[in-house]
Amino acid sequence: MKNVFGLIISKTVMKKQKYMTSVDKLLSALGEDLKLEKNDWSENFAFHGVGNAYSKRWMADILPVELLKLSVKDAVNIIATLSEGGIFYERFPENVETPNYGDNWGRLANYIEINDRAIATMDNGCTCSGILSCIKLLPAIPPSAKSWANCIILSQIWPNIFGDAYEKGPYEENSIYGIRLNTSYSDNIIDYSIVDKISPEEQLKTFNDLAHFRGIKTGFRHVISADQMKIVKPYEDDITFNWCNPEHVEIYINECVKLMNLGFECMFIDSAKHIGGYDCEHYDGVGDLPEYPQMQYILNEIRSRTGNTHISFVGEKSSDDFERYRLMGLTAGTDFITGDDFYAVRELSEKMKYNRTYAPGVQITNDNYCGGLSYEQILNRINSALFGFYLASDKLPSFMQMSDLFPLRYDTNTHHLMMTNPSYSTDGTAESHYENLFTKDDGRAYNKKVGELFAYALNL
Repeated sequence: MKNVFGLIISKTVMKKQKYMTSVDKLLSALGEDLKLEKNDWSENFAFHGVGNAYSKRWMADILPVELLKLSVKDAVNIIATLSEGGIFYERFPENVETPNYGDNWGRLANYIEINDRAIATMDNGCTCSGILSCIKLLPAIPPSAKSWANCIILSQIWPNIFGDAYEKGPYEENSIYGIRLNTSYSDNIIDYSIVDKISPEEQLKTFNDLAHFRGIKTGFRHVISADQMKIVKPYEDDITFNWCNPEHVEIYINECVKLMNLGFECMFIDSAKHIGGYDCEHYDGVGDLPEYPQMQYILNEIRSRTGNTHISFVGEKSSDDFERYRLMGLTAGTDFITGDDFYAVRELSEKMKYNRTYAPGVQITNDNYCGGLSYEQILNRINSALFGFYLASDKLPSFMQMSDLFPLRYDTNTHHLMMTNPSYSTDGTAESHYENLFTKDDGRAYNKKVGELFAYALNL
């Protein structure tokens, strides 16, 4: 009887685990109850889309700390409460699918880069669990519009080579622009204290599932400059990446495929403009780049091996030679027009409307932004990006940073946080870092204005 009873128990446990969603697994790993509860705060104060987009809701007129200080369970409760379908799920639903905007969704999308390392938990000189902070921030990211998607780009996924998982001084190098491949994911991002209960891959998948539930697509940034990449070998020193080494290229492809299979749908490729030796007098990276036909092969292989025809490949910077990028396999390119001139954006949209698979983008700010723009100028650029067209179906892609939604404190900037990893805590707690990383009252007022712009755009 004991053996039989043990077998019955085992089958029961297996059956229960079979139907646990990624969200269930994360909540269970954190010691939380799996039953979700409505969150009155978010229900009462959420922004709504205008007109027919009224069911699209998110948190605006807020400071990031108001969400980042919450537990993951609180964040999931808010995400469930803001369900666009108006259905409240007491258990997170199975089989959440990405919002469907067709294979060429990336040609129209708004890309919002979130520095997941900057909002990670900083404790006793260590940095961790950035993906959990991204989950907490999800309710404050506007959902996708009727005609186009919003896509979150995570600044870091893989370990960086300058001191991963360590907080450093405000001016000590700890750049995200250097990655280690053929190993796990960054200690800055993953909560490794719970990996015996939920793997790093499942933690990333949980973020993607929750983003998709919010009606948001996801992607990741990475560099392709050979001397800024390392290949990890067991029991050996790291090896500098070499684009002429077939083994290294295969590792690179497989690493990207693994992330796509976890639910990411976009790759933001640093220095993509210079692939194949193009315009290299303005190339700021370190080391060789892939050849043009090689990158065509790589992007095609990623699509082929994932079976995913709707991956968006975004290239940093673009030029007038749009066919060069389209034929490479890219979907969008950054840094072509700033959005300062609304009418110039609208005319470029009109010029590009017949190209349905690639377009240059409107740039609000980029990862190299060192400050200097007024709130009014940034709001004007967002307005141009969201409304600079004659028809919504002809919209250009746009690119913005975390600080374009949530302004950073005055003595730091986007690029500084990409290059360094300081804590701004005044008492040693993670919550104090969150509170002091961003501006306060004026940041809240600015965030409200951004929310008002998105509210009208969501109906288009």
